[in-house]
Amino acid sequence: MTDAEWAVVRDVLPVPGWLEGRGGQPEGYCHRQMVDAVRYPVAGRAPEPTAGIIDSQSVKGAASVPAASRRFDGGKKVNGRKRHIVVDTLGLLVAVMVTAASVTDSEVGRTLLKWLRKRHWRISLVWADGGYTGRLVGLARDVLRIALTVVRHTDATAGFVVLQKGWLAERTFAWLMHSRRLVREYETRTEPSEAMIRWSMSVVMSRRLARQAR
Repeated sequence: MTDAEWAVVRDVLPVPGWLEGRGGQPEGYCHRQMVDAVRYPVAGRAPEPTAGIIDSQSVKGAASVPAASRRFDGGKKVNGRKRHIVVDTLGLLVAVMVTAASVTDSEVGRTLLKWLRKRHWRISLVWADGGYTGRLVGLARDVLRIALTVVRHTDATAGFVVLQKGWLAERTFAWLMHSRRLVREYETRTEPSEAMIRWSMSVVMSRRLARQAR
């Protein structure tokens, strides 16, 4: 709280009883510090994100997708393309890249993290799943100054398990799949596909802003 804000708030606070002779003990804490402590959890977020989540989604390609930009994802058993995204802790899109489905997460992760360092330099922490291991973790730490935290499934887990922070990116993919154009890959080139993802995300964000304005 700034001095100007405190000057306004201080005058509307009730006078402690002990100051008016109504008994009680003096408070052990400064009123301004107590008000700051209450304000902290509800304070507004910074406009630039400081943390993110990176993830990918393999999507089947329609007949309009040429063989040059589509491949087979052996892990997901999908013939098509892969969408790689970085979102902030609200699930809002920060970066997107579309490749053939055979391209590994760590390969694209290198490109996306370098882009983050350049365009969103405040981001210093990124959560990822087990697909972003190996040299990428060291590169992120030593060169890009980004702490790439890999959240893995433990041996004790069985079936579907919600990974820490990873569900935020999964939710974003679910939002995108509400767009008919994104249920499959239809674009002949990857650049228009990335543009479609950005347009779909702009719909999600504008609707959210409209609800907040009501």
